[in-house]
Order: sequence, then C-alpha cells, then structure tokens
Amino acid sequence: MDVTELASLAQEELLQIAGLPLHPLIVHTVVVLTPLTVLALLLGAFWPAARRRSGIVTALGALLVLGLVPITVAAGQSLAERIGPVPAVARHQAFGEMLLPWVIALFVVAAGQWAWFRYGDERVRRDSPGAARAMRIGLAAASVVVGSGVMVLLLLIGDSGARAVWGGLPS
Repeated sequence: MDVTELASLAQEELLQIAGLPLHPLIVHTVVVLTPLTVLALLLGAFWPAARRRSGIVTALGALLVLGLVPITVAAGQSLAERIGPVPAVARHQAFGEMLLPWVIALFVVAAGQWAWFRYGDERVRRDSPGAARAMRIGLAAASVVVGSGVMVLLLLIGDSGARAVWGGLPS
C-alpha cells in the first residue's frame, strides 16, 4: 500500500462516523448554527440590549460556523465521489462550495461588530459622534448584506441537497 492509498484511506475514515458518511451528520449543525448566528448578528446590529447580552457569543458562533463549513464541504465532496456523477448532487455541491467566502464575511462582520462596540464605540462617540454613527450604520448595513447572502445561499444549498436526496421519490 503506497502513501496515496494510505492518505485516501485515512481521509475516508476521518469522513465517517460509525461507518456513516460524516456529511449528513455534520450538515445539521451548520444548518442550525448558521441561522442562529445570523439572527444574533442582526439583533446585535439593530438592538443594543441584545448586542450587550450576546457579547462575544455571536463572533464565537461565527467562528464555529467558519470551522464547520470546510469540514462539511470536504465530507460532502467525499460523499459525492462515492455516489458518482449525479447532476442533482453536482448542483448541491456547487452551491455548497460557494458558502465559505460568505461565512468568512460573517465572521469578519460579527468579530468587527463585537470589537467595535466593545472597544471603539464609546471613545469615538465622545471624540467624533459623526464617525461613530457612520460606523454603526456601516456595521448594520454589512450585517444585513452578509446575513442575507448567507441565508439565501444556505436555503439554496439545503433545497438542492434535499432534492438530490429525496427528489426521485414519489410523493
């Protein structure tokens, strides 16, 4: 057995749990945690009390999503290779591979929002109220754009995945 075969075997073992493909198991974590993180980000952008209560939790949730998405995509690619060329799976895979840049942006905006309101807002509001207001508006706009983009893509991924799995079954 050469190194390539060993690496392939190791990857297959890592992308399974108890013989089951990892992708359908881990995808549900992403599907639940991502909308919760987007919701927390949007609440924090428009509701100061929610932002104060959530603190760094929103940024940590976004970081967790950022860590889970590449694992989910890799597990999905492994599963797609086992299944073979199926157009519905290829469509789902194409949507799934587009998610990483969006969750990077989700993390950047969530971390930026937390850092701004934790460290920068008070001082800048005192010294330059106009700049502080512009920053709050910019963060709110970024939260809406990134949150909307993540959610639309997540819905497209979920819909195409459900159609790939269940599309051929009679109603």
